[in-house]
Amino acid sequence: MRGVRAGRWRRVASQVGRSVTVWVVSTLTMLVLAGILPDFRLQSPTGDSATRIAVTAAFGAGAFGVLSAVVWPLLVRLFLLVPTLVLGLLVFFLNGALLLLALRLNPAERGDAAPETAVVVAAVMSAVASATGGALAVRDDDAYRRRLYRLADRRRRGGPAGPATPGTVFLQLDGVGHDVLLAAVRNGLMPTIARWLGHGDHSGRGVRPTHRLTPWRTDWSSQTGASQLGILHGSNHDVPAFRWYEKDRGEVMVCNRPTSAVELQQRAVAQAGHGGLLAVDGASRGNLFSGGAEEQALVLSIATRRRSRETRSRAGYFAYFSDPANAVRTAMSFLAEVGREIGQSTRTRIRKDRPRVGRGGLYPLVRAFATVVERDVVVAAVMGDMLAGRTAVYADLVAYDEVAHHSGPTSRDAAKVLQRLDRSLALIENVAEHAPRPYRIVVLSDHGQSPGETFRTRYGLTLGDLVRAGCGLPVSRKAERTHSGAEARAAVRAALRRPGKERREQYRPARGSEPIVLASGNLGLVSFPDVHHRMSKEEMDARHPALLTTLANHPGVGFLLVRSEEHGGVVLGPFGTEIPLDQLDENPGPLADFGPGVVEAVRRTHSFPHTADIMVNSWYDPAEGEVLAFEEQIGSHGGLGGAQARPFLLSPLALSEPPADIAGAEQVHKVLRGWLDEAGGPQVPLGRAEEKAA
Repeated sequence: MRGVRAGRWRRVASQVGRSVTVWVVSTLTMLVLAGILPDFRLQSPTGDSATRIAVTAAFGAGAFGVLSAVVWPLLVRLFLLVPTLVLGLLVFFLNGALLLLALRLNPAERGDAAPETAVVVAAVMSAVASATGGALAVRDDDAYRRRLYRLADRRRRGGPAGPATPGTVFLQLDGVGHDVLLAAVRNGLMPTIARWLGHGDHSGRGVRPTHRLTPWRTDWSSQTGASQLGILHGSNHDVPAFRWYEKDRGEVMVCNRPTSAVELQQRAVAQAGHGGLLAVDGASRGNLFSGGAEEQALVLSIATRRRSRETRSRAGYFAYFSDPANAVRTAMSFLAEVGREIGQSTRTRIRKDRPRVGRGGLYPLVRAFATVVERDVVVAAVMGDMLAGRTAVYADLVAYDEVAHHSGPTSRDAAKVLQRLDRSLALIENVAEHAPRPYRIVVLSDHGQSPGETFRTRYGLTLGDLVRAGCGLPVSRKAERTHSGAEARAAVRAALRRPGKERREQYRPARGSEPIVLASGNLGLVSFPDVHHRMSKEEMDARHPALLTTLANHPGVGFLLVRSEEHGGVVLGPFGTEIPLDQLDENPGPLADFGPGVVEAVRRTHSFPHTADIMVNSWYDPAEGEVLAFEEQIGSHGGLGGAQARPFLLSPLALSEPPADIAGAEQVHKVLRGWLDEAGGPQVPLGRAEEKAA
């Protein structure tokens, strides 16, 4: 008992010592800033002795520290409804207000600062205090553990000690392909994953592997909406793309729109017959869908629901930003990332790099949110879940995907993001040592990314322009003047067997029948909203005789999928290629270069109720792995072709080995659910189809 008390007193003394040290450093920082900044003073207008100035600084630093610890969490809770980007900027002003209040509390009334100066002083002091506290705690495991437990306490609800059965953390590195991950390991960008795979450390010494790496194939729709819905809920049926038009509802569905996410999750739950992968003691962090978890933060599918204590989409922000040091550090990193993006995009323009897309407007802010704010908040939420002993946690880190879209999947910018993601993995691994139960960390991706310039850059017109030309509708003058625009018009005339002087107006369809053209990476979807069923090839040929020929023969198009009244479904390619779906095994035609599993993926998409009238997959170069995005992205995903369809699954050796040929997100769900069952914890219920099979 005496030894326990002595250890407790040592910990208290250590904590007091660190607090005093941080206070002293903050006081010195305040004195330095008072000497540098003209609008910040710590003495009366008539002057004071050095001792009185030091006392004023000490009192101000202490009051600022106390106010930050007491008032800041309340302020953050009040601002939970503020948009995220605005909250990042408010951090500085709120901190400045606290500093002004601390100076006003000085009984001698000797401290003063201009409001704009107070913002700068508060930011510097918070950053210095955070760095000092972190440096002092580096070698103190007890201090580190207490710091982590303070984070966990914000989510703890009380209860018994953690179970002996292991929990599982699923970390999704959004958009990181299998080959990109291996290249990053070989190039030393991701030492944590290299160690897990037994690739040795920087000294060249081998280490025993703890994880195995398994590639898997996506569905035709190789994007987060389809993949994550299938992984978390066991069904991504009727998700043909990232965005598509549903004729029966008269609505464009977009996977990252809150109302669409709610609808898709409800459909998946009904189709699968269970709540999801995380339905039993689970937590969902930073995802599009909840997975059935009770604990949710930054989950898109609950963003439209009324805010409550149990389910609020920004609950994760409070747990993180209630620490003012975290708030200031993340806000400063946010601004630094904005500057980094502006500098990198300027450099690419000066060097005239190709391929290149525009990166202006709000994109620097969007990138900074994805690579800094979202990462920091999600990682902190996962740490809290582990320390709270949750059984299953699934978190999505979107940083790489966002940067790779605009900089390229193998760019230097994207490589830097991979380095920072690896450090996040190392932090989570370290937290597992302090958790109340053992944890198995599974890392996976939802898709990869394929490089290549955009369809518009190469041909001077968009897919929408090409479709309008094939329908006899006017296109923009800029598109008409391009070489590809001339080719499109020539293809229309050839298909119609019309002379070049024929007027386009003769073939313009009636008002209201113009097609809706949507893009999901290098996958395009064409729908005719005035026809309430999925149009057949025969109907489209009768209505727009040149459309399918124009699309299929364009060099930027790989193949088309349409419904046929005669064959059920056909794949169209150049030079009049037309292959029924049931004959693709013998003759894959234009699908031959797209890799294994393509035929099954195309057939499955054809069976969806909301598949578009025309599904357009771009050209693909198997030698270079390049595709042509119908969106403004030089790293794209959403269709077939290249690395986008080859994500990875990195699993501990303690778990059973996954199948060698995992095809589709629904199969990934079965693998992950099997691992949860192996851990001996609560099991995810069987779906309806599985119950019938049993």
